[in-house]
Amino acid sequence: MKVCFKASRHVRTGLVALAMATAISSVCVPVAWARDNANSGTNDLIAQLLDRVSTLEQQQRDMRGEIDQLTNELQQKTAALSKQIADNQFAAQANAGAAGASTAAASTDTTPKEDAKPTTPDGLLASGKAALQKKDYAEAQSDAESALKNAKGAFKVDAQFLLAQSLAGQKQYRQSAVAYYDAYRQAPKSGRAPDALLGVSASLLALGDKKASCEALSKLKAEFPTPSARVAHAAEVYAKRGSCE
Repeated sequence: MKVCFKASRHVRTGLVALAMATAISSVCVPVAWARDNANSGTNDLIAQLLDRVSTLEQQQRDMRGEIDQLTNELQQKTAALSKQIADNQFAAQANAGAAGASTAAASTDTTPKEDAKPTTPDGLLASGKAALQKKDYAEAQSDAESALKNAKGAFKVDAQFLLAQSLAGQKQYRQSAVAYYDAYRQAPKSGRAPDALLGVSASLLALGDKKASCEALSKLKAEFPTPSARVAHAAEVYAKRGSCE
């Protein structure tokens, strides 16, 4: 026997509602989970993008700083190079001006220059005689000795006589007596010979050797009986000093 229960309208309505709720619940749960997962993935992507943008901005700032530093260094080097070029140009102009001034001064300088030391016998003799007149006996001796190295003939006699005079001026009487006698011996018949014998006599007299001084005067009188007035007067003076007979 079948027993059938007839549900009331309210019961049927409740069951239907429960079934629908169950169905809706089974559908809504996956949709919400999918939505949450989608939101999470979007947030991760945005975060990555923001991090990348931040990194790029930092790199850009770093590059801008390096560019600014390179620009400053370039400007400083350019300024230094420009200054160096200007300094070089100024120095070149200054040197050119100094050279021009020196040239102008040289061209307008009329101060007589000291002549170079002569090297020829006649030049050395002229220089030595000038030194002798200024009583620069050492210079006169040097010129005479230099002239004697190459002098010949009359120049050699004159150089020897100049050497004797310079030695006598330095009170080197023994050497001067020898030098005077050498001048006489080189040209015993020349016009320089009487003066050379007078020099021998004067030097010996200065040494205190009156006897030898008188012998030189005797030789002068014997070889030149008619000397010039100047030589005769000097011989007379030396004869008196030497008490010559």
